Amino acid sequence: MSDDIIAKDSNGTILSSGDSVTLIKDLKVKGTSVTLKRGTLVKNIRLTDNAEEIECNADRVRGLVLKTCFLKKA
Repeated sequence: MSDDIIAKDSNGTILSSGDSVTLIKDLKVKGTSVTLKRGTLVKNIRLTDNAEEIECNADRVRGLVLKTCFLKKA
């Protein structure tokens, strides 16, 4: 992963690996019947090579990729 990529949440706060984030919108997870509700806390995120995406594990979904525009740093 390159150090040039800076991931930011919906408010412009810089995110780093290991941070906790909160969802700002209800999100349906493709391929499942799960909907992640607004306000859900997601802990221990991992940054990807794309500055607009992070990897994480949510309550009932493992290996999830979320867009940073739907997140705010907790």
